[in-house]
Amino acid sequence: MVQREDTMEKIVPQREDSGMNKPERMAAVLLSSCYLAPVEYYSALFRAEKGIIEIHDNYQKQSYRNRCNIAGANGVLSLTIPVVKPTQTQCKMKDIRIADHGNWQHLHWNAIVSAYNSTPFFRYYEEDFRPFFTKRFDFLHDFNEGLRQLICRLTGIETAVVYTTEYNETIAPGLYDLREAIHPKKKPDWVTPVYYQVFSSKNGFIPNLSILDLLCNMGNESRLFLI
Repeated sequence: MVQREDTMEKIVPQREDSGMNKPERMAAVLLSSCYLAPVEYYSALFRAEKGIIEIHDNYQKQSYRNRCNIAGANGVLSLTIPVVKPTQTQCKMKDIRIADHGNWQHLHWNAIVSAYNSTPFFRYYEEDFRPFFTKRFDFLHDFNEGLRQLICRLTGIETAVVYTTEYNETIAPGLYDLREAIHPKKKPDWVTPVYYQVFSSKNGFIPNLSILDLLCNMGNESRLFLI
């Protein structure tokens, strides 16, 4: 188990809005497939008894499906995975292929190392994440899911996850549909508890970044902030 470094202060989760109620537990949550999804995504997954990943929705550009936000020394940095342009106007998420051009894996990994190399826990997780930026992946969903499974293991999220077999517009009672609610252009309903960020003295606290930010800064205490 990863131990906290003695030089770090004990961080107690604090909400930006202290009057906000603690989010309720959910029977099941419906989520999109996302690339290193934001903290709110994993909070929803952690609080659900069952997670359902939508893979039959039409792929959307400029979403978390192929994009994540990390924090570097100069603020927020968006990383975007290039995808092969579908031959049809609409293409299901499960069929979206990753493009080979642009040497994106090398660029993304270098950006991640630059952003988090000085965080307390990056060196503990570096070898877990590195293979995703050296191995070839054909489909975006497979890449996203490999990362999600790793992150759930590292954070101790044990929520059972299944994938959709078709796209349903009618949502069953007890199922929270967050497929389009968690989006870069939408303000989250969930407020990120304040945690230590290595560049906060310069940039202030930046909420709802990729789960990678929380993990690298808080290590095995990350799950305490998924409340």
